[in-house]
Amino acid sequence: MPIVALSTETTDWVSRFADEVIEESERRAPGKPVVVASGLSPSGPIHLGNLREVMTPHLVADEIRRRGYEVRHLISWDDYDRYRKVPAGIAGVDESWSEHIGKPLTSVPAPAGSSYPNWAEHFKAAMVEALGELGVEFDGISQTAQYTSGAYREQILHAMRQRGEIDAVLAQYRTKPKAAPKKQQKPVDEAELEAAEGSGAASEDDGSLGSAGYFPYKPYCGNCEKDLTTVTSYIDDTTELSYTCNECGFAETVRLNEFNRGKLVWKVDWPMRWAYEGVVFEPSGVDHSSPGSSFQVGGQIVGIFGGKQPIGPMYAFVGISGMAKMSSSRGGVPTPGDALKIMEPQLLRWLYARRKPNQSFKIAFDQEIQRLYDEWDKLDAKVADGSALPADVAAHSRAVRTAAGELPTTPRPMPYRTLASVADITAGHEDQALRILSELDPDKPLGSLDEVRPRYAKAEAWINTHVPADQRTIVREEPDVELLKSLDEASQQSLRLLLDGLESHWSLDGLTHLVYGVPKVQAGFSADATPKELPPEIKTAQRTFFALLYHLLVGRDTGPRLPTLLLAVGQERVRALLGE
Repeated sequence: MPIVALSTETTDWVSRFADEVIEESERRAPGKPVVVASGLSPSGPIHLGNLREVMTPHLVADEIRRRGYEVRHLISWDDYDRYRKVPAGIAGVDESWSEHIGKPLTSVPAPAGSSYPNWAEHFKAAMVEALGELGVEFDGISQTAQYTSGAYREQILHAMRQRGEIDAVLAQYRTKPKAAPKKQQKPVDEAELEAAEGSGAASEDDGSLGSAGYFPYKPYCGNCEKDLTTVTSYIDDTTELSYTCNECGFAETVRLNEFNRGKLVWKVDWPMRWAYEGVVFEPSGVDHSSPGSSFQVGGQIVGIFGGKQPIGPMYAFVGISGMAKMSSSRGGVPTPGDALKIMEPQLLRWLYARRKPNQSFKIAFDQEIQRLYDEWDKLDAKVADGSALPADVAAHSRAVRTAAGELPTTPRPMPYRTLASVADITAGHEDQALRILSELDPDKPLGSLDEVRPRYAKAEAWINTHVPADQRTIVREEPDVELLKSLDEASQQSLRLLLDGLESHWSLDGLTHLVYGVPKVQAGFSADATPKELPPEIKTAQRTFFALLYHLLVGRDTGPRLPTLLLAVGQERVRALLGE
């Protein structure tokens, strides 16, 4: 059953853009489907920064669908772009791939071992899979298919006829000095720069400007397949085009009205497609939005093709928490698929939905993911009890469902940090994990780990792939006899109080009450005393007690939350390790 639109009182950014897009679409093409668009270049792994190019129009399109309108979200796969460089850190790829630089991405072999026919399809496939998991509905358009089928023939011939007018627009920007780059707020590493630079299309040239004049069309060489060509002449009446290849020396004359092995240069290609598809809304990244760049110039060139520039925001950088560790080990920027291995689709959708496109944010691959999940679970509870703010309710709704319905969810969504701790301690032993998770709430024990999946699987993947070995939890095999012998009377008393209360407090809530209560009781207060009723030194005593327990159980100052750790270790082993 389709999901109804959110309340008209909702003031989130998605609703506001949906209002504008519907109004603009009715003005431009009344009665026709609303068209929003994204463009992705499968020139390498399509990373989480690129995902904003898709999620921004997706969220707007989905809101429009909720309101009962027909809408098309186009994803233009820029797979007929040139292969620009050999990306670092891709398995099966080395510098020998540089021989393909200049060819269309669909003419470059896939990385070694891939089951896909070419480079573009290999990297497109991972993104398509991730978008499916995220609930993104779209119409994919291969630019290779469009150009090589002759779909754009009339547009290409029109651009060549109007090349003087196009050249005049571009000439306004060619001689202008580039603005000095803004000073970085903080240093960024190579991977962060890669994430910020976009597809690279924004830096492409704007056509051949040589002795024969300006031409907005670039053929791929009939011999070496590269775009390192120069158009030497063109006759409008016959559409005869001559070119030479600067790479291999090949030259030929073709009729452009029947030739399909080339493409318009980027700053002409993009606005041509706006007009061809009737795009009403499309966001643009920072690399496309500065003065003289493709989005700005396209706004002038689109009129030559009889169209209008889409409305849409410039979207900001998406950072990665834990980027330095990841880039050093992986050699690149994490992709949506990487994120979906460690977090549920709802959380990833929420991160994009709750921030306006011009607001930057970070996606966590380090310990911060636990805090993000805590924040998400609190929001979930507030939405359930009706105490959440309208904009937060809207972001939550966009995260958990689309116009087509609810996204699959975890039946019993236990805290992510708890699941991660259990996965860490049990090291893949599912029977142990089930025992511990069942003891968290003895009144409602789990019947199967399936009740906490897929969240448990995501937390387990995070522990196994993003937590360094020296931070993993390894429970002691034998008691630390020397430490136990060295304890003063107060420390020994604290352990005795804990051990005496274990059996009667053996649940997550019970053990939480017990471990926080021991230092209170030792100081002469009730275990139920609130922080307001206690002197500040009780907090210090609690930290000292916790550190002692961690040393005796796992040989470190810190570790997973103690109640979870105690449940994981089990009563018998806890008693042995604490010297009973």
